[in-house]
Amino acid sequence: MNEGDLLRSARFRREREADWQRLETLVSEAEKHGVQRLGFEAARDLATLYRQATTSLAIAREISLDKGLLDYLEALTARAYLSVYAPQERVGGLVARFFRDSAPRAMRRSVWYILAGFLCMGLGALVGYLLYFENSAWYHVFLPSGLAGGRGPEASTGFLRSVIYDEDPAVSGLGAFATYLFSHNTRIAIFVFGLGAFLCAPAILLTFYNGLVFGAFVALHVERGLGPDIGGWLSIHGVTELSAICIACGAGIQLGLAVLFPGRDARAVALRKAGRDAVKLAIVAALMLVAAAFLEGFGRQLVQDMGARYGIGWGVGALWLAWFTLGGRRRG
Repeated sequence: MNEGDLLRSARFRREREADWQRLETLVSEAEKHGVQRLGFEAARDLATLYRQATTSLAIAREISLDKGLLDYLEALTARAYLSVYAPQERVGGLVARFFRDSAPRAMRRSVWYILAGFLCMGLGALVGYLLYFENSAWYHVFLPSGLAGGRGPEASTGFLRSVIYDEDPAVSGLGAFATYLFSHNTRIAIFVFGLGAFLCAPAILLTFYNGLVFGAFVALHVERGLGPDIGGWLSIHGVTELSAICIACGAGIQLGLAVLFPGRDARAVALRKAGRDAVKLAIVAALMLVAAAFLEGFGRQLVQDMGARYGIGWGVGALWLAWFTLGGRRRG
């Protein structure tokens, strides 16, 4: 760089350096507190000085000024761009907006897919229930030995009752059984969502299979006169837990149908569009499984009254339904 170029570079920098410093101050303030905390004049200056800085950067590149100045302007304009154009919502705001608006709206937009998930579960439960009464040997076909844990047609009614009310935890092993049941249902929820993009079939079949397990398990207790009792035991966490599986299934079906019937879009585009709501449904299902774990872990041990179990389980279910149906609706 000759002496004339150096003088021109120094003059270029001197004429604009005050504006760059002002922009850097505004960007630092926006990064620290958010653009929404800036006053009107400061926000206006931020946008104006950002445009001027980009012009300065273009000129600097054209006339080949020193590399240090180019690096400074590139870094400054990149930071300013994020402050002016990037979403200004913080993590807390994103989480709040998800619960307040995004999740319930995605649930309502996907209601038919979710109902399809409940239909798969319901049909499976009905088939499992009826097949058990046709031949109790079906019970061990549907329930793996680890999941059954000795609770089958050969078990006595007294033993089944002791499991429900945890009369002797050392004998009944209810805690281990409930933990196994929860981990089983969690894996099912993950699979029905993750495999849904494969033309829907895995999501539908896995949900139907989970319904078979549920139906046969209930049928065993109904046969022994323990129908209301097992209903209360399952309600306290099952309303939330099984609903989560159905919602995950709905998300999987939504992805699968986008692949099968992309419409005018390319399949990748259709899958991406469907994924916007499907991912939200998967997050909701995950949250519900966590809530079910707490309900099962504490409610099962602390609440032994059958009526209270029904009240807690279906009361929590009503709260989920209220969130899905009322959340994110505009007022006024």
